[in-house]
Amino acid sequence: MSLIPSFFGGLRTNILDPISLDIWDPFDGVFTSARETSTFANTRIDWKETPEAHIFKADLPGLKKEEVKVEVEEGRILQISGERSKEQEDENDKWHRIKRNIGKFLRKFRLPENAKMDQAKASMENGVLTVTVPKEEEKKPEVKSIDISG
Repeated sequence: MSLIPSFFGGLRTNILDPISLDIWDPFDGVFTSARETSTFANTRIDWKETPEAHIFKADLPGLKKEEVKVEVEEGRILQISGERSKEQEDENDKWHRIKRNIGKFLRKFRLPENAKMDQAKASMENGVLTVTVPKEEEKKPEVKSIDISG
């Protein structure tokens, strides 16, 4: 699968692929500062498929599990969202550089029919969110041997 640059930042999978749904809301953050709508909104999430499961990994450094939501929407759409809030600033503080991103992110993934969404599990360790969605076993065609007479 080729990588196509996204018009709204970063790389994304095939833009015509219905499985990858990068949600961009043109009105999100209209009334907030540019810093609050920074590149944190483009959180990168890896999706790996193994014979047993679909596995999603997202690097979310500095976020607590309480600040992240993992939800199933419409039966087969996995939604991962969260928000990094702005730190409390003291009027006596003098910032020299602000590089850490703040703001909200939302990513949606349409999973194939073989995904067991009701058995999805999520864990967060060392700032890495891992979501595992088991797959149904592939049904192999039944082969019946027929005796040849003659």
